[in-house]
Amino acid sequence: MPTPKPDTTTDIILIRHGETAWNRELRFQGHADVPLNDIGHEQARRIGLRLASETAVQHLISSDLMRAQQTAAPAALQLSLPVVTSAALREQFFGVVEGMRSDEIQSLHPRAWEEWLEFREDHAMPEGETPREFHARIIAALGGIAAAHTGQHLIVVTHGGVLDMVWRTAKGLSLSGPRRSDIPNAGFNRIRIADPAKPEAIEIVDWADTRHLADLPPQPTYDQTRHLKNK
Repeated sequence: MPTPKPDTTTDIILIRHGETAWNRELRFQGHADVPLNDIGHEQARRIGLRLASETAVQHLISSDLMRAQQTAAPAALQLSLPVVTSAALREQFFGVVEGMRSDEIQSLHPRAWEEWLEFREDHAMPEGETPREFHARIIAALGGIAAAHTGQHLIVVTHGGVLDMVWRTAKGLSLSGPRRSDIPNAGFNRIRIADPAKPEAIEIVDWADTRHLADLPPQPTYDQTRHLKNK
C-alpha cells in the first residue's frame, strides 16, 4: 500500500482576549498593555473550563500583550500547556491615539480622524500601522504558526483587529471599509489552514461562539459606522 501523505492541515481556535476597562470605555487599545477587568477575568476563567474538554489541543499561543496572556492563563492551567507568546499577534498599532476615545481623537487629531472614517487600507493614525501593514503581519504570523504545527490543533489568543483580518481574508473582502463581522471578547472562532505555504487560504469552521459566556453582562459594542451617521 502507498504511504499516506502527512496531514498538513492546522486547526486553530482563535480567541479574542477578555474584556478590559478600555473596551468598556471604547478606547483605542492597540499595543498599549492594558489588563483585564473583573468581567474579563471571569470570561478567561470560563474559557479555561470550556477548553478542558478540548483534549486534541497540543499548543497554546498568545499575543504577548497582558490582556491576551491573562486570558490564556486559565486555559494553560486546564490543559497543562505552556503559553508561547508572540509579538506578531498583537493588535493593530494605533500610534499616538492609543488610550483615546473617539471624541478625544476628534478634538486632538481632527484630520487623522476624518481620514480614519474613510476606512482606507493605506491610512494609519499618526505614527501607527495601516490595515495593509497589519494584515501582512498577521498573515505572515499565521503562516509561521501553521508551518511549525502542521497536522496539529492549536489555541491562539489574540485581538479583535487580528480576527477582523482573518475574517476579511477568509471571505475575500477588501481591507478597506468598516468591520463587517461579530468579534466578541472571549469568543471562540475556529479556523483551518490546509497549506502553511498558503496561509491566506483560511477556512472558517465556526465563528463568534460565546455559549460559555451566556449569563454574563452584555459586552460593550463598537459600531465603526456610527460616526459616519453623524458626519
